[in-house]
Amino acid sequence: MTDTATAVRAAEPAGAVTAPVVDVVVPVYNEERDLGPCVRRLREFLDRSFPFTARITIADNASTDSTLRVAAHLARELAGVRVVHLDRKGRGRALRQVWLDSDAQVVAYMDVDLSTDLNALLPLVAPLVSGHSDVAIGTRLASSSRVVRGHKREFISRCYNLILRTSLQAKFSDAQCGFKAMRTPVARVVLPLVEDGEWFFDTELLVLAERIGLRIHEVPVDWIDDPDSRVDIVDTARKDLLGIWRVGRALAAGRLPINELRAAVGREPLVEGVPLGMVGQLVRFGIVGVASTLAYLLLYLLLQSFTGAQAANFLALLITAVGNTAANRAFTFGVRGATRAVSHQLQGLAIFGVGLLLTSGSLFALHHWAPNASIHLELMVLIAANLLATLTRFVGLRWVFRQADNRTTAVTR
Repeated sequence: MTDTATAVRAAEPAGAVTAPVVDVVVPVYNEERDLGPCVRRLREFLDRSFPFTARITIADNASTDSTLRVAAHLARELAGVRVVHLDRKGRGRALRQVWLDSDAQVVAYMDVDLSTDLNALLPLVAPLVSGHSDVAIGTRLASSSRVVRGHKREFISRCYNLILRTSLQAKFSDAQCGFKAMRTPVARVVLPLVEDGEWFFDTELLVLAERIGLRIHEVPVDWIDDPDSRVDIVDTARKDLLGIWRVGRALAAGRLPINELRAAVGREPLVEGVPLGMVGQLVRFGIVGVASTLAYLLLYLLLQSFTGAQAANFLALLITAVGNTAANRAFTFGVRGATRAVSHQLQGLAIFGVGLLLTSGSLFALHHWAPNASIHLELMVLIAANLLATLTRFVGLRWVFRQADNRTTAVTR
């Protein structure tokens, strides 16, 4: 924490809450007019209607007006209020510092305009206090949410979340609602990897949380748009799109330590040897398998008349095996980046040898017992042999890429 933050924090009254269950952060930049009414209303709600001990932390990020002076006055006037000052602007930057330094069990934040009905605060943090969920977000896009805002902002919000679902496979419904909470031990593990310090902070945090298997609890909210919002929509949209591109590239290249984070937050497989997302893994493997089989059959048909059945089978199986291993490595098992890529291909070729034995053996048996078999019968036999080879490939590749994950985790530990 900066020297400025420590000095202002010392100005808190002696009766301030020191180790609360919930730390509610209000990030502000040049909010001298709205800060006082917001904090007084929030403090009154917490004292009157909130069952957990709670502190309000005003996170002033480089305000140039009298916001810091107003915040310091509130910290002296109200018990359970403190202020932290940062010399650099950025909501995400402020949240990262305050959340990482907090001694509370749960850290939360809400916008200074209090657009979200405060009655949603307890449903937001209760699953985190109980330990059932890890992250909680307010959503304005649920069918039961009640939202008052202009058509332009509604359209932009829905388009942005659609982009997240299609580009980063995000499943959470509302990335940008200024009403979120997180268990502090989990925040200390995940936040150091969140690079953005501005408005994309929320999205990046949620994408990481989702990828490592954290439970994200969503709360439908009543929300009224602030007509005095100072967010630059065009600039924010540009930075958000750049953030999506950066995070997408990092995930595709394997630069984010997803498996290590899963281990650190206790989201490893419940049963040894059974990977997370087994159903989705089988579906993805099936998609790759269908594409590989079609490519294999097409290559076999093209090559068979020139090279003969056995040579055509060998070449078609070899070419598709290389593509199949690469596709399954990234798409099915989520192993990305250049590390051990050659080794994985060699192990995939060893599994290819088993498939070659099965398919070549089937062709040999067919030609031995029916030397005048038609091309259609050959294809039927090869399809059956490939089904068995596919099962063998799935088991083999699971072992290859599980071993890769285990070695990576062991090295980082």
